[in-house]
Amino acid sequence: MATKKPAAKKAAPKKWSKDVTEHSNAMDLEKDVFKQKDPKKIAESIKKSAENSTRRKAGPFQSAMSMINFYENRGGKNISASQKKVLDNRKKN
Repeated sequence: MATKKPAAKKAAPKKWSKDVTEHSNAMDLEKDVFKQKDPKKIAESIKKSAENSTRRKAGPFQSAMSMINFYENRGGKNISASQKKVLDNRKKN
């Protein structure tokens, strides 16, 4: 009886979250929107992108909040404490 070898797994791209952010099918984001320092500008840009999107599956507000939370959660330790504060503040706008 022959033993089966486990199937080789393909290595996941290291920056899959960056790929999702840049090529999201939900909405087209302004370039470097999350690098801005003004939470109001971040919120306005994402709101505009969500409202203009015809590909989103949820309402504009939910889509915008999902993208913001996705970025913040996937950014992890690569987001500085000051930028996390900016991103948290944009949720209030």
